[in-house]
Amino acid sequence: MCRKRAILATVLAPALLMLGAQAHAGAAKTAPAAVEQAVSRKASPAQRAEMRRADPLARAAFWGGEFETDGRDAEAGVALAQALRAMGRYDDAAEAAGKVLMVDPDNLDALLESARAHIARGQGFYAVEPARHAAVLAPKDWRPQSLLGVAYEQAQREEEATAAHRQAVALGPNEAVPNANYAMHLASQGDLAGAEALLRRAAVMPASSIQIRQNLALVIGLQGRIAEAEKLARQDLPPEAVANNLAWLRAATSQPNPAAQSRSWEAMKSGG
Repeated sequence: MCRKRAILATVLAPALLMLGAQAHAGAAKTAPAAVEQAVSRKASPAQRAEMRRADPLARAAFWGGEFETDGRDAEAGVALAQALRAMGRYDDAAEAAGKVLMVDPDNLDALLESARAHIARGQGFYAVEPARHAAVLAPKDWRPQSLLGVAYEQAQREEEATAAHRQAVALGPNEAVPNANYAMHLASQGDLAGAEALLRRAAVMPASSIQIRQNLALVIGLQGRIAEAEKLARQDLPPEAVANNLAWLRAATSQPNPAAQSRSWEAMKSGG
């Protein structure tokens, strides 16, 4: 439960200087033909939809090929970044999202994915600007605010983190991820009771996850209720993982300020 801390180079066609009206006309015909050829090599919508259900390695290979075929294909670039992030290749994921933004600076999905990748690699400072931009483009969307909250935490800007987390929950009161992220922010500030209340709400929401339930077990355990934490942990984890987590909890609760060690990034990385 500790804090954890990825692509393709854009193919740039060389510029050719041509002299004369005949050469210029030939270039005008060639460019659309090249674009048409690239589009014809791309996968069909049905193939793309099917690939979204594949494992991260297969998705990275597929979308990498699509993005290499057409460097302006924002869908492919964002999907590639998502697959790389799922594989733990956070630097490459940030680079892929950045390539999309070079072509389409207002692409909301690419902005969100850029922020996620920077946060996942432990560089929240660099997630602030794409998350802010996304928040301006989608002011009623909780996702940019939740990402901003975590980014500010990593940048050690606690007041801004609290404000962003509160705004995310206000925009998505029935969404599991903003509630869970705000909960873990509260836990890191020492408010374990407040964190537990939010995590209990998030754990029963439709978009809840194993990470959120395990964060609830973590917060309960940090309050000294090890048996209750163990019962929750065993619902989702194999025995050896439970044993490791319980050992960590017992060591953490022996410290003067166990809450300061409690921030987990898994809820954000899996959903926000």
